[in-house]
Amino acid sequence: MSDLLDLVLEAHGGLQRWQEARTIHAKGSLGGHLWTLRGQEGILATADMTVDVQRQRLVYEGFTSPELRGLFTPDRVAIEQQDGEVVAERTAPREAFAGHGPDTPWDQLHVLYFAGYAMWNYLTAPYLLTRPGVVVEELEPWREAGEDRRRLRARFPKDMATHATEQVFYYNSAGLLRRHDYAPDVLGGIPAAHFTDNHVTASGLVFPTHRYIVPVQQDGHVLPEPILIAIDLTEVSVA
Repeated sequence: MSDLLDLVLEAHGGLQRWQEARTIHAKGSLGGHLWTLRGQEGILATADMTVDVQRQRLVYEGFTSPELRGLFTPDRVAIEQQDGEVVAERTAPREAFAGHGPDTPWDQLHVLYFAGYAMWNYLTAPYLLTRPGVVVEELEPWREAGEDRRRLRARFPKDMATHATEQVFYYNSAGLLRRHDYAPDVLGGIPAAHFTDNHVTASGLVFPTHRYIVPVQQDGHVLPEPILIAIDLTEVSVA
């Protein structure tokens, strides 16, 4: 494990505390231009999600309707009644994005897969960087917003549902995540920069509660708009 990853894990609560955590529960909203572009504006304007920390699984309560929930796992997404009766499901959900263009409409199951794996990754970071098969290396620092940010490049195994095989994480001097770069496969590999702030502590773990994602140029400098996704969390708890 790199010394930077050690610093980052400690800044976000420590590896042992992450290993002890079972679930993360968060409430908030997921907005931005992406949902409008895909014909799903407002679908996650109110989001109530529970993440399994030790495996890739996330549940959205009230997904598309108060009496429904949306279940994400890498190999299956499903919309269910509260008693478990399946309303709609899709196996091999990543394959359903094949052939999509920049404005191909999504159905609710497309949203559930994308927002499921994305929020699982975001809420379990930086712990996800310690998972089997993930390889990290430190890159040269990056100057931004008046500070030098240390960077980790992570390469993810093929069996993990995530944006892309290679991603870069930027940290401030305290080891807190401030930026995260990736080019999502399911969006055609268009590069994006994901900024974070307003960090809070919940049961010893540290989470950014405000995130926004904008396009990024090939030289790493960002474009201020459009805001592709905006994430604001109002509640975070850990069990």
